[in-house]
Amino acid sequence: MIKITRILCVALGIFSTACAQKDKEQETNTDHAPFPYMLPDEKPNIPLSAALNRNYDAYMGAKPETNELFTQFKYTKLKGFDYNNGDGTITRRDPSKILFTNGKYYVWYTHRNTASAPVGVSNAHLSNDTIPSADWDLSDIYYATSDDGFTWEEQGVAVPRPPKPNVGWRSVTTTDILEWEGKYYLYYQAFSEAPGKSGGDNCPVAVSYADSPDGPWKPYNKEVIPNGVPGSWDQFSIHDPYPLVHDGKIYIYYKSDFGKSDTSKLVRMHGLAIADNPFGPFEKHPLNPIMSSGHETTLFPFKEGVAAFAIRDGNESNTIQYAKDWVNFEIASTVELMPDAAGPYVSDAFTNTKKGKGITWGLSHFTVPHGDWKRNHSVLLRFDCDLSLDVHDEGMKGHHYKPDFEDLFKHGLSGEQRERVLKENEKLKNK
Repeated sequence: MIKITRILCVALGIFSTACAQKDKEQETNTDHAPFPYMLPDEKPNIPLSAALNRNYDAYMGAKPETNELFTQFKYTKLKGFDYNNGDGTITRRDPSKILFTNGKYYVWYTHRNTASAPVGVSNAHLSNDTIPSADWDLSDIYYATSDDGFTWEEQGVAVPRPPKPNVGWRSVTTTDILEWEGKYYLYYQAFSEAPGKSGGDNCPVAVSYADSPDGPWKPYNKEVIPNGVPGSWDQFSIHDPYPLVHDGKIYIYYKSDFGKSDTSKLVRMHGLAIADNPFGPFEKHPLNPIMSSGHETTLFPFKEGVAAFAIRDGNESNTIQYAKDWVNFEIASTVELMPDAAGPYVSDAFTNTKKGKGITWGLSHFTVPHGDWKRNHSVLLRFDCDLSLDVHDEGMKGHHYKPDFEDLFKHGLSGEQRERVLKENEKLKNK
């Protein structure tokens, strides 16, 4: 009897263990249930891969169409600007942020009107007082106004090149606007030699100021944001100064070119300088460079932080990035056909906002529109987008740009690359 009891106990123990194991397997299977067919708007409480975790944690929407910082860009030709039949003698490029005041839109930009087209930065030794090296050499800052953002009327020069030896006597370029305590400030790159003469595009930042957006503009005649100390990443250039107002202070974002040697190309990254006064002193942020990618500077307040375009250069090019603290940027979206040197209409750029609205349009430039570098110049154009909390335009949320078939072959192999491929084919045949 005792033996039978022991056998029953062992059997029951085995059964109990088997049931527990089966329950555990069912529980495990539930934890690893297939990801649902309908993509959840909110992050599901199930184990996720690194990519799926990133999809919910890094972006402002699980899909591009629900991501407020994703957009397509649409482009429109502008009316009102003449380019002398595209012969390279007139250029308009690097537009500022757009300001709305006095019942109309204002924009400032680099304007060159020379007797000849640029010879190119690599041929800077051929430039002189009338022949420009770069497209932005021998330039002044002009401005234009518009009632609708499509047709513009050029008003003339805002900031001319000052007389030698004042900073910027060679060229004043790539300006942007600040409105601060009822006055207006134009920050710009100030060249004292032809771009390329010292092997680069070397210049500090200068500023002019006025009581009205129509001027007259008075130059400060001093460097506002100096180049970095020898050996630092921004020792030669502070480009594209881009002012915004945040936390009661003036934040100027900028770009610098660095890292060029006989074996490496230029690296382009962004920095930040902060001041309480438009004339400085500006203190460079200790974490500079604060963005590792992008060519020109284009930023705008968004929610409690700031959004930025990262155009072309760097590992994170062709992205829109976001910094909740205005310093530490993370990728918010990957986009196509980004505008070059974009100057958006940012309604709250200078309001010290705690909840940025975003942007829907602006101006940008397109370089060498006819593809002939011997007639090098740039033209201004309009871009539209949906990067706004106040707008939801489904037509701006498409996921894919398909180029024209023939456009693909404009990006074909060079003669040298084709020769390399043919040689590799021959090596395979001779093995």
